[in-house]
Amino acid sequence: MASTPAPPAAPPKPTWDPRKAEPPFPWLRPTIRIRLTLLYGGMFLIAGILMLSIVYLLAAQALHEGSGQSFQVTGTNIDISSSTCPQLDTATSNNELNAMLKACNADQRRQALDGLLSRSLLALLGLAVIAFAFGYAMAGRVLSPLGRITRTARAVAGSDLSRRIELDGPDDELKELADTFDDMLERLQRAFTAQQRFVGNASHELRTPLAINRTLLEVHLSDPNAPVELQQLGKTLLATNERSEQLVEGLLLLARSDNQIVERKPVDLAEVASQAIDQVHAEAEAKGVEIRGERAPAVVQGNGVLLERIALNLVQNAVRYNVPEGGWVEVVTGIQHGQAVLVVSNTGPVVPAYETDNLFEPFRRLRTERTGSDKGVGLGLSIARSVARAHGGHIAAQPREGGGLVMRVTLPI
Repeated sequence: MASTPAPPAAPPKPTWDPRKAEPPFPWLRPTIRIRLTLLYGGMFLIAGILMLSIVYLLAAQALHEGSGQSFQVTGTNIDISSSTCPQLDTATSNNELNAMLKACNADQRRQALDGLLSRSLLALLGLAVIAFAFGYAMAGRVLSPLGRITRTARAVAGSDLSRRIELDGPDDELKELADTFDDMLERLQRAFTAQQRFVGNASHELRTPLAINRTLLEVHLSDPNAPVELQQLGKTLLATNERSEQLVEGLLLLARSDNQIVERKPVDLAEVASQAIDQVHAEAEAKGVEIRGERAPAVVQGNGVLLERIALNLVQNAVRYNVPEGGWVEVVTGIQHGQAVLVVSNTGPVVPAYETDNLFEPFRRLRTERTGSDKGVGLGLSIARSVARAHGGHIAAQPREGGGLVMRVTLPI
């Protein structure tokens, strides 16, 4: 008999977190604004250096031509003195005086060129600073529509699909990009609205008949005169109906938790974990599984009901998929590296490392005892991952040495 093909894997979720803190030195990032500023300033600096070189060469040529006329001092009893060339007073002959005049003239020309060069470099440096500042300001003005698009995208990433860019200005490439983005948001909003409407309708249409079936079966089972075969059939049907109710609730919760959480309140993971342990305590005692671990306060902003579902699903799985005797489950909460963490570890069957990612897929179980249908509907870890992502966090599974798993949920504070 042909085997049923496995459902296609879900596409990976985006890893970019819109609430992620800015880097400690945002001005060091190679942003487009910084690159445009360097481009503008660099082009000005290169043009200034070329202009300075041309001016320097032209000035040197002009000074050389202007002072190129030869002259001779002749005669006797000539007294020549100069504050810039004091050595002229020491000349003992006309030839020596003429040589000193030429050397003094060359020295004055060199000093004039050096002064011109130093003042020009200082002026170029000042103008370069002004050019870089002007280029930074102009780049910011040109790229301001991109900042508006980015802020809108971040708001949309927080599930505010009603936001629009509505960019004004000339009909250029940036406005075309903004209009395209607005059209995409409009289609996304319609799709999400239709999905929410479908989830609400499905919630009513699927729960009602299942609740009626459960009531009818419970009424028939309460009849003491009912035959044994009928009671056994009723119990089987009641268990099947209960599993269908769990499947519907899981699917609806999975559909609701795929989006970001808009309304957030302070929730202590330690309290959430304690409530989950209380709900699983009876099942753990029946299986002989010890629940332990220290739960330090770890307050996050989120939805308490959904976060409790994460803890409940993880603790239930840790109890159900455990060793037959002497098993334990460790539930730990706290703050680590500036984030709130919930860690659920347990003893259990050996889990291959390459199988851990498959555990988070809907209706996917390991090839070992998890293939049984009496331990759940195969949506627990999928719901946990979806809820964690909706809160801006993530969940990871790691095989434990000796058997079992270590499930780690990390959420932003």
